[in-house]
Amino acid sequence: MKSNSGLLVLSATLAVMTIFATGCNKPSEVTGIPTPSTTVGTEIDDSVVTTSVKSALLSDPDIKSFDFKVETRKGEVQLSGFVDNQTQVDRATAVAHAVAGVKSILNNVNLKDTATTVGNKIDDGITTGKVKTALLADITVKSFDIAVVTRKDEVQLSGFVDNQSQMDRAIEVARAVVGVRNVHNEMSIKK
Repeated sequence: MKSNSGLLVLSATLAVMTIFATGCNKPSEVTGIPTPSTTVGTEIDDSVVTTSVKSALLSDPDIKSFDFKVETRKGEVQLSGFVDNQTQVDRATAVAHAVAGVKSILNNVNLKDTATTVGNKIDDGITTGKVKTALLADITVKSFDIAVVTRKDEVQLSGFVDNQSQMDRAIEVARAVVGVRNVHNEMSIKK
């Protein structure tokens, strides 16, 4: 008898946990629990695609992959950063398209206007760090979803954000950082 009541309590607990976890299959407006825009499986798949694209860019002798930022959302790959010439941009797009799991490419790569000195690279690294810190400190911006690249005090923001207000706030925060001369918006709103 005791084992049956213990089984009954366990079954009831599991049922309540299942109902709580699924929200009775009601939309998020009813349950108050936000519905994720992607699944854990999609997030893992996107991470694998991102890693595969980065690896492919790194192994291609005609591309300087360290100049590229790669973000993936639901198979859409966003390339951003600064490169020396259009040939590198075209080659990077072709290499990324060849990677399994890539559904489309959003090319937000900018061309460098002049050569970079060691001093510029150090200054740009400091500016990038300041911008990332400012984005992380701002409660309305998910800085982990935004990539930051700096070239001669010009900051490029890329990645996927939830909405236009988050995008606008990220740009505002970046512009407010001392040393930032200009901000290029290459962010996309999540679909």
